[in-house]
Amino acid sequence: MDAMESADIGVSKVAAAIAEPARTRMLCALMDGHARTSTELAVIAEVSPSTASAHLARLKSLSLVQLHAQGRHRYYSLADRRVAEALEGLMVIGQDLRPPFTPNTPSRLQLARTCYDHMAGRVAVDIHDAGVRLGWWELKGKEYCLSEAGERGLGGMGIDVQALRSARRRFAYPCLDWSMRRMHLGGGLGAAILGVAIERQWVRRDLDGRALSITREGRQAFAQRLGCDTQQWQSL
Repeated sequence: MDAMESADIGVSKVAAAIAEPARTRMLCALMDGHARTSTELAVIAEVSPSTASAHLARLKSLSLVQLHAQGRHRYYSLADRRVAEALEGLMVIGQDLRPPFTPNTPSRLQLARTCYDHMAGRVAVDIHDAGVRLGWWELKGKEYCLSEAGERGLGGMGIDVQALRSARRRFAYPCLDWSMRRMHLGGGLGAAILGVAIERQWVRRDLDGRALSITREGRQAFAQRLGCDTQQWQSL
């Protein structure tokens, strides 16, 4: 078996695993970055506990999820952010692309949600566009490059740009938002912005899902620091 044939078989196995609706629901539930038990995932997938265990075993065998054991408890999470990015891309492909485009995503997820370790939704798209408008970052090839103004602006938000550059992951790249069909920031920079927003209580996590709520302080911060039109977020 040559390398190409082996890769084809691998893609087919992963695609078949994701294609099953119950497994899809499990994977999407884990996209918020939280770990969940097989019992919780069984409820989400609307299957019996034994069926959920079988599904999770298959996902684990394909390195789509990982198991965390703590005493008698067993938790599952996505294997890594690449799985979340692949799922987000499939959501774009899987939706009806015929114009005119009208999002059918629940409004609380349209506004802001987690995509593994970075922010997605209307707020994330607006942050992306504000950075471009301010000249903070510019797309060169498949990656974003920061300007001096961008480094200063991000530093003022409490983000250590140099530490991000030395991390062993992609610094910043465009990630297509499946609800808005426009780009938001992926990579270490996107994760850092979400981290700062949570730490400073500009956003709050929904512990039962992917949704993020924007606080009054967050609306003020995004308006003052990035010039985001936060009034438009009120309609979502």
